[in-house]
Amino acid sequence: MNPKILTLTIATALGAVTLSSHASGYRFGSQSVSAQSTAEANSAEAADASTIFTNPAGLTYLDGTQIAVGVTAVVPHSTFSDTGSRRFTGTTSGGLTTQDSYTPGMVAAPSLYVSKKINDQWAAGFGLFVPYGTKLDYDNNWSGRYALTNVKLESFNLNPSVGFKLNEQHSFGFGLNAQFMKANLGQGVDVPGSIAALAGTPAATALLRAIVASGGNPAALASVKDGHGSMNGEDWGYGWNLGYLFQLDPNTRLGLSYRSAISHKLKGSAVWDFNVTTDPLVNKIIAANSAKNNSAVLLDIHTPESFSISGFRQINTEWAVMGDATWTRTSRLKDLNIQFPGTVQGDEVILQNWKNTWRFSAGASYKLDEKFTLRGGLAYDQSPVAGTNLRHPALPDADRLQLSAGTNWKLNNNSSVDLEYSYLHFQDADGSYKNSCSPLISGCTGNGELTKGTWKTHLNMISVAYNYKF
Repeated sequence: MNPKILTLTIATALGAVTLSSHASGYRFGSQSVSAQSTAEANSAEAADASTIFTNPAGLTYLDGTQIAVGVTAVVPHSTFSDTGSRRFTGTTSGGLTTQDSYTPGMVAAPSLYVSKKINDQWAAGFGLFVPYGTKLDYDNNWSGRYALTNVKLESFNLNPSVGFKLNEQHSFGFGLNAQFMKANLGQGVDVPGSIAALAGTPAATALLRAIVASGGNPAALASVKDGHGSMNGEDWGYGWNLGYLFQLDPNTRLGLSYRSAISHKLKGSAVWDFNVTTDPLVNKIIAANSAKNNSAVLLDIHTPESFSISGFRQINTEWAVMGDATWTRTSRLKDLNIQFPGTVQGDEVILQNWKNTWRFSAGASYKLDEKFTLRGGLAYDQSPVAGTNLRHPALPDADRLQLSAGTNWKLNNNSSVDLEYSYLHFQDADGSYKNSCSPLISGCTGNGELTKGTWKTHLNMISVAYNYKF
């Protein structure tokens, strides 16, 4: 039997999810509650210590010591409708053709920022936030199971920063980033398709002989089920970010900010389950012929850099307007090669071919009275996915619109609370992703499946933060 008969594209989702999250994709999108209330348009405002994320030069505009502690709850809803998923043999993949409960009911992520004004020129700060994350849990028998059954991505970023005020017009900021990433995922193994494709071939005869020689029952193959694989991987990566603010006049600021690419070498392990028939001896033979052993997984990736231009204008004592445009260089992400060190199986090659993306946002704030400032914003965020044939089930992403509103409630001279709500609507996402390998091709890893369907997604974000000055 061909040693590549039963392969698993176990790392496809890891590559897609991890990389996507730095741009739109699965970028978590709420590292700052005050920024979220303006749809992230306030990068040049320096409203509180969370400026460490948006533009560290804003540290020079903060007095004393300030703390901002926040949490964001994300409530997603997404549905999938199959339009023709296939096995590598060209036959239907079978399974459930609709999915409507694969996203979690809610996920939450915290943030923490601390700033300290050292003197009239220098300031320092520290940020802890979640840059991206996702959790998808499709049914194990859905039509796209050979591409993905489940994925969970968790991350956090440590961001110590400094700010320097050269004079009344020019301020600069610099930060270092230590970024941790952890992923868990699962995927089906197309054992039934492989058995059917080999029917009547010498490889099938050899498989039957091996089963009989081991004392197994060949009839068990008539009801063979999917196998399953799961993997995990994690890594620390390091980068840096810069910020600049230009004070055009007492009421107007322009800003530039940059976040570097971060290199990750994700290392983990793959575990294979070939409990696919009622006969343990048959399962053992199938597992042996699959050439799949519990093994290591390695993936080198470089998250894309981003560059932002922003502006802030205090119109009068009540009104302020602001805007931001962020460019992300996702075009550097071409094909991904996932390696399985210590095994004979070839790399998994993921056709990525992403495009550069822009995110545009505009916002405003209105000081209602001495206690309440109302804030709002609108944003348009491009997806890095270049076309339907490159849209993987782990990244059913599409261009999105965001509408945000919130308030800052001043409790006293030293403390305040930010409350925020955002609604994100994604364009319908058609996918027709074809794995370029197949279980019968040696030298590469892949189920050869076609996952075809439409995803419809929207989500709600609710955030709260407590700010304190002393």
